[in-house]
Amino acid sequence: MSKVTFSIIKADVGGWPGHSTVHPDLIDACAASLDTAVETGVIEDFLVTHVGDDIDLIMSHRRGVDNPEVHQAAYKAFLAGTATAKKLKLYGAGQDLLSDSFAGNVRGMGPGVAEFEFTERPSEPVIAFLMDKTEPGAFNMPIYKMFADPWNTPGLVIDPNMNKGFIFEVWDIETHQAIFLSCPEEMYTLLSLIGAKSKYVIKRVFPKKGHKLPHNEPVAVVSTEKLVEVAGEYVGKDDPVAAVRAQSGLPAVGEVLEPFSFPHLVSGWMRGSHNGPLMPVGLDNANCTRFDGPPRVVGLGFNVANGQIGEPNDLFADIAYDNARKQALHVTDYMRRHGPFEPHRLSLADMEYTTISKVQKELQGRWTPIDQVARAEIRVIGEVE
Repeated sequence: MSKVTFSIIKADVGGWPGHSTVHPDLIDACAASLDTAVETGVIEDFLVTHVGDDIDLIMSHRRGVDNPEVHQAAYKAFLAGTATAKKLKLYGAGQDLLSDSFAGNVRGMGPGVAEFEFTERPSEPVIAFLMDKTEPGAFNMPIYKMFADPWNTPGLVIDPNMNKGFIFEVWDIETHQAIFLSCPEEMYTLLSLIGAKSKYVIKRVFPKKGHKLPHNEPVAVVSTEKLVEVAGEYVGKDDPVAAVRAQSGLPAVGEVLEPFSFPHLVSGWMRGSHNGPLMPVGLDNANCTRFDGPPRVVGLGFNVANGQIGEPNDLFADIAYDNARKQALHVTDYMRRHGPFEPHRLSLADMEYTTISKVQKELQGRWTPIDQVARAEIRVIGEVE
């Protein structure tokens, strides 16, 4: 039997209303489109779901990563959702689709992609993580904790299949370069990079040679598309997704989920311009309303069998995450009290591609060198030529 490919492709094609959630008709339109992809043999199984205003297509197939037919099927689904969004006059209809025509691969066309190909094990648990109102670097801390932190993952200490560690592939998303770092040997070097989450992003995690799993098959993958890099201007936050394999020489499902019991601060939230806590929620609470947030993460557990993903387990719907949600809400209140001030608002360097740049351009010509201020005329709006 050929290898299985697990693909998550996401896009914002219209919010209901504003940026809060997805209209059910858009989900139905995307699902109907993917039904055709199953009938024609392009994909084997799928789920259409959402977090906030992002539609997430979770698919299984045997065509490998970056397959043009699979990506085209996903793009057609998003176009169907966009057509429905335009009929309903939803906000931001087709926002993440930067072209009406498919160019062979959705990478660089707006949607986010996380997919890996692997040899199916006797039991194959895969967790799909879906985020809204944040950026790819939001996964840095959780993925690090899963595969490198023994306080989070005791399997790194007590499981002989894991205590040699894992290899992290890190991308510099500004210079478009990648590096592979081995943990635990290069743990401090890894942390020196991924702590700067707006620049360095964990892309994939691999087993080391000698692990019972093939060392060239990823065990975790994160979407790293930056919309400002694609569109050239701010068109919304990147809202990343990730897929993580679990058990049998990998972190247990509980170890994979444990990092999200701490609602760490991430960038995004309102207008993509604020820091806030990442709140783990079940699908019933995947609606971003408080200040268009706070940022959310949904965790769906699948047991892949014979190429089929089957029904998901809504993992963060568990009451065990109630305290994390309460803490996130307390942090939300605290951060909101800062209003337009940092550190609630992002630093100017991180806001370079947001709409604040247009505000700054309006001030050009009104600045005076400090050593000339004493003899300069007071120039305010309405008095500038």
